[in-house]
Amino acid sequence: MIPVTLDVLMLAAAGLTKRYGPLTAVDHLDLSVGPGELFGFLGPNGAGKTTTIKMLVGLLRPTAGTASVAGFDLAQDPEAAKRRIGYVPDAAFLYEKLTAREFLEFSADLYQVPPESRKKRIETYLQLFQLRDRASDLLAGYSRGMRQKVALAAALLHDPQVLFLDEPTVGLDPRSARQMKNILLDFCREGKTVFLSTHILEIAEQMCTRIGIIDHGKLIAVGTLDELRQMVSADGQSLEQIFLQLTGSQDEDVAAPLVEP
Repeated sequence: MIPVTLDVLMLAAAGLTKRYGPLTAVDHLDLSVGPGELFGFLGPNGAGKTTTIKMLVGLLRPTAGTASVAGFDLAQDPEAAKRRIGYVPDAAFLYEKLTAREFLEFSADLYQVPPESRKKRIETYLQLFQLRDRASDLLAGYSRGMRQKVALAAALLHDPQVLFLDEPTVGLDPRSARQMKNILLDFCREGKTVFLSTHILEIAEQMCTRIGIIDHGKLIAVGTLDELRQMVSADGQSLEQIFLQLTGSQDEDVAAPLVEP
């Protein structure tokens, strides 16, 4: 287990920028997230959410700017930073010819989880996510919700300090979604950090300690729900109303998913 360092920012970005030719996907993003925070990251379609997350987990090299995780710079010390990261993308890739237990063993190998603790951790997560009865089945036969659970279990196996989740509740039934919420809240109570991107604004409103809103690659607002309400001078508004006001989307179909393609 890697100890949590409470006096170090868990996540910091300064001037983080990603350009694709003439297109600026993320534009000079500055952000800091502390220990114990469940930080919500919201934005309309194509706003730059997934691009930002990929830079913060070290999967995409920024055009400019810096990012660090648990005090380790992703460019200067990528291995140390990535050891402290857990990441579940919106469409997690799993090896379909492996069983759930084999995939978790494989993930434990990648993160060098000690043999003396890995078996107990694997069995704990299989039980926690109600996968033990299907643990010996090939992942090819799993539903999307079950795959999501396996991906989250794999991301938690090495006891990361920062957990990045991109649309984590997609495909989950209501009971499993509630279970995931409880797991994330417990994770943050240990002084660790969750960075959560979601298009389900009710989840962000209920769970997140702070929220960041990105639009056209720029971080346009960061704060608690009350601070966001003050920003738009509207006491009592829901997060959905604040989001639509800040992103200029009041006249758009709010039933459409607020997630990048």
